[in-house]
Amino acid sequence: MWRFLARRVGTAALVLLVITIIVFVLTRVIPSDPAVVYAGPKAPPEELARIREKLGFDRPLPVQYFEYLAGLLTGDWGDSLSTKRPVLQELASRLPATLELLFAAMLLATVVGIVLGVIATRRPGGVVDGIIRVISIGGVSVPAFWLGLLLQVLFVGRLGILPATGQFSKQIEYTSPITHVTGFPLFDSLITGNYVAWTDGLAHLVLPAITLAAYPLGLIARMTRASMLEVLGQDYVFTANAYGLREFMVRWRLALKNALPSTMTIIGLATAYALTGTFFVEVVFNWPGIGQFASSAMLAVDYPSIMAITLLGAFGYLAANLVVDVVQARLDPRVRIA
Repeated sequence: MWRFLARRVGTAALVLLVITIIVFVLTRVIPSDPAVVYAGPKAPPEELARIREKLGFDRPLPVQYFEYLAGLLTGDWGDSLSTKRPVLQELASRLPATLELLFAAMLLATVVGIVLGVIATRRPGGVVDGIIRVISIGGVSVPAFWLGLLLQVLFVGRLGILPATGQFSKQIEYTSPITHVTGFPLFDSLITGNYVAWTDGLAHLVLPAITLAAYPLGLIARMTRASMLEVLGQDYVFTANAYGLREFMVRWRLALKNALPSTMTIIGLATAYALTGTFFVEVVFNWPGIGQFASSAMLAVDYPSIMAITLLGAFGYLAANLVVDVVQARLDPRVRIA
């Protein structure tokens, strides 16, 4: 098991190294002067030359890359050209909001997706199964930004029961300020007993969480349905039914337990996909996470920020795949020799 884990970690590290090379080259190919982005378009040529020297853009590309790689290993990811702050500080201040949204969306997608997948197998080909299949295909097919706008029109414009954008209302900062303990605002408001801020944050979380959960929910429901149909056709399930076990026991405990390994793989991959999918959702709902920072960095051609966000997304995807591989290896020892 340890050798298997070492191989997977080594492969992930190699992939990250290749990604750093690709991202570094692509950001340097963009026809834009980082010194102009940093100092502004009206900066004199002498100031631009000084900034290029300060940021190291006047050195050969191989030298710049190895300096950048050394900075990654030592925790120096450079300064944002637009905000003039260290990139790691920018990411650290926005990551909790993104992770809270990601956790809520994946919790919703996992629970609802598994339940729908199991219900669909009760009468395959029936009306309920058809409705669930339409919901699953729709969740996978509908673009996140379009679904977000549609939900805003319905629940904000027509019904007026949910807030449109933001993580908290503006007045929360003055009437019920959040005491930061862990850095996760919604969780901190709960553990400190600030229920006014907590309920307000939950109301703001509903629409973006549903929007982000639509795609993984469809995948999870379809995989659960397919795995359950395969398991329900096994001999031991017929034997359990012949012994007179209740349908709930057979379907929700015996069959689902053996159908979950395949579903867990999809959950891991969907989580990694949702990490980058939050960018579109955050822009639509003005969510103060990494997505807002990513969109502004791309518009400003902010090289260090773009590279850091790309590496963060790649790391999240590789970490999710690594967790899936380890879980699969624990469930099926044959995976370890692959």
